[in-house]
Amino acid sequence: MRHLLNTLYVFTEDAYLALDGENVVVRRGDGELGRVPLHTLESVLSFSYRGASPSLMGACAERGVALSFYDRKGRYLAGVHGEQRGNVVLRKTQYLRSEDEDQSLPIAKSFIIGKLFNARWVLERAARDHSMRIDAEAVKAASRSIGYSLRAIETCPSLDSLRGIEGEAASVYFGVFNELILRGKESFFFDRRVRRPPTDAVNAMLSLFYTVLASDCASALEGVGLDPYVGFLHVDRPGRRSLALDLMEELRAAIVDRFVLTSINNKVVDSSCFEQRETGEVRLTSDGRRTLFEAWQDKKKEQITHPFLKEKIPRGLIPHVQALLLSRYLRGDLDGYPPFMWK
Repeated sequence: MRHLLNTLYVFTEDAYLALDGENVVVRRGDGELGRVPLHTLESVLSFSYRGASPSLMGACAERGVALSFYDRKGRYLAGVHGEQRGNVVLRKTQYLRSEDEDQSLPIAKSFIIGKLFNARWVLERAARDHSMRIDAEAVKAASRSIGYSLRAIETCPSLDSLRGIEGEAASVYFGVFNELILRGKESFFFDRRVRRPPTDAVNAMLSLFYTVLASDCASALEGVGLDPYVGFLHVDRPGRRSLALDLMEELRAAIVDRFVLTSINNKVVDSSCFEQRETGEVRLTSDGRRTLFEAWQDKKKEQITHPFLKEKIPRGLIPHVQALLLSRYLRGDLDGYPPFMWK
């Protein structure tokens, strides 16, 4: 079983990442902000505009450390990738299936089944635990509607039809998402999903951590030999990591949505963690990002029992386990791809 190593987050905007021996060194001007042994890391996420040295990028590629670059808004810019792992037979199978809708559809259905199951459970848990503090009837009604969508997937005849079912269910889910926010309603009011740019604090957090999760999924897929750019549900586009987005669908509610809600409801963040731009965009401050990513890293270390493997793993390994299960299915070792369905 793969071991969960550390992730280095660099938020200082004018920091420069370099390699000194076997250490990642973060520099600012003539000073050194810190250093971390490279062998203790599985990924480096940099929000700095100054970038990194070629020697560090080469070392990360050689050692399989994912090095990703983001802008201040949390938008993914680029990543460093080493020699591709896995074998050509697996990727050929992936490419052939992605071109055949009849073969893509069962895999895409599994992704969306996982997504809707987890979204429904987020609602069910809120209705069970906080029935006196929320509009429980509205939340239960949304859960029932998503349950109907889950059943509709069984007889769904095409990818376009599947996307329609997913889109309708997502609209129902986010239609009651504000009910799940129990504290700080004056600062954390959710009206609807707004992506680019996010215009409220909740959307700002969702967008940022969906991006981070997509990068984790891409690294996991590369680690088992799959091409993160060739998907089964999301349409292929230049620069789009379609398979990473596919895999992320089933993990959104279970990993990111619950994390964002917990961060708000447990007062990990408050209004001081956000700033509003003249354009109307809301983004996290440097201190806000630092606070949230510390909580995110702690959350990744929590142990859970994987619902399919029945083994205890850190939360941070969920994308890696799902990528492994997907590769086993494509190799013919499993009869179907088992999505991550968490309670």
